[in-house]
Amino acid sequence: MATIEFLLNGIPKQCDVPPDTSILTLLRDHLGMTGTKEGCASGDCGACTVAIRNPSDAQACFQSINACITPAHQLSSRHLVTIEGLAQGSQLHPAQQAMVECHGSQCGFCTPGIVMSLFTLHTTQQHRPAPLTPERLEAVLGGNLCRCTGYRPIRDAALSMQSFSWQAPQWFDASPPVASAPDSERVEDNASLFAHPTTLDELTRVRRRYPNARLVAGATDLWLENTQRLVELDQLIDVSRVNELRRIEEATFQEQSGWWVGAGVTYTLLEPLLDTHFPAFAHLLHRLGSQQIRNTGTIGGNIANASPIGDTPPVLLALDAWVELANADGSRQIPLSTFFIDYKKTALAADEIVSRVFVPKLADNSMLRVWKLSKRREDDISAVLGAFCYRLEADIMHDVRIAFGGMAATPKRALATEKALEGQPLSKASFQAAQQALDDEFHPMSDVRGSQLYRQQAARNLLERLYLTLCAPNQEVMLHAYAH
Repeated sequence: MATIEFLLNGIPKQCDVPPDTSILTLLRDHLGMTGTKEGCASGDCGACTVAIRNPSDAQACFQSINACITPAHQLSSRHLVTIEGLAQGSQLHPAQQAMVECHGSQCGFCTPGIVMSLFTLHTTQQHRPAPLTPERLEAVLGGNLCRCTGYRPIRDAALSMQSFSWQAPQWFDASPPVASAPDSERVEDNASLFAHPTTLDELTRVRRRYPNARLVAGATDLWLENTQRLVELDQLIDVSRVNELRRIEEATFQEQSGWWVGAGVTYTLLEPLLDTHFPAFAHLLHRLGSQQIRNTGTIGGNIANASPIGDTPPVLLALDAWVELANADGSRQIPLSTFFIDYKKTALAADEIVSRVFVPKLADNSMLRVWKLSKRREDDISAVLGAFCYRLEADIMHDVRIAFGGMAATPKRALATEKALEGQPLSKASFQAAQQALDDEFHPMSDVRGSQLYRQQAARNLLERLYLTLCAPNQEVMLHAYAH
């Protein structure tokens, strides 16, 4: 057991719970707060959505997260708001009032999570007003499923809630108690542990002492082991508060200009950089989970997880990214292409962590294309993801880098396919030769997301799409998988 000190709807709380307790379990089973619901227990449906804020960041607004897959111990020194905290006596919060006025609630099971997503939108609008475009509304509500299909009145509620007056309660901007970090040096090696290092040096020392402990950042994948497979996670090292892991720094590395992106940078924090310099990569983020997932999931976690269907690794491979690995003795940098060794096997030593990723700038006149295929348009895992980086000059292909997810045991560069296109003219024959090379170098597996034949044909079709796109640069050759 370890103690958590935080604010819950403005009230200081102190709880002692095991390391693998989720926020949802803490609320419902330990605190008797049953307004937050459990739907899927995997971060897909949004019924468990709550709002969290880090008061130490003066610019931070409340963010929506999935309580079912977020460790309760990450609440330490944070402010948590649930559905029970929104109304002030008989005065409803504008998100609640708008849902009432627009008849946005049907069976009501999903409603608390939807209201909490609207609450975070409302508070953001209060601090940083911006147009409520269809794209923004879709992003805010994309992680909340209504099984009664009542989306139109919910959207109406989102658009109308700013018209309701609201006075923030006194506790709204309150700061929770600053809890002292647990002294992991005094914990027995085989005892339960939830460590909160705040510097890279602390993290690497704790990692060396507890090589079998699981690292946790956003927990968007790790926590499924607990909720879906009932695995006990009794030793956890939280990397989400390590300052060095949350930085984005412009730099030159290996004679290339680019950015070092800390492994603890969330997709939400990464989005402005991608919007400016890698719009195709930024577009992918719209389909990388929900906003709740993007608020907590990290680029380092997506890499270190080493899933063959992770969304960001193929794009980073196509960009020729590097990864930095750190331990208590120092750090080393390796090409990301050498980091993935086999299925779920990486170049990480037992005492190492992924500390940051170097993302090179696109060279002049280079282009990046990213296309993801999945059963659902949103909030779904890839069946196949293709990333294509290239430079086209005088109708000749140069600097071709292609990577796929879902086509091998690891995210993988398509080296033979690249070679078939490099220096070749933009022609049907060149791309047919590349498709043949692709067939020869990838032999994907069949699973619930797609058969081997489907994946092979889908990857060929993505090459065909690239060819048609290059032949008609001023028009989209097919309906884009994302509506906006």
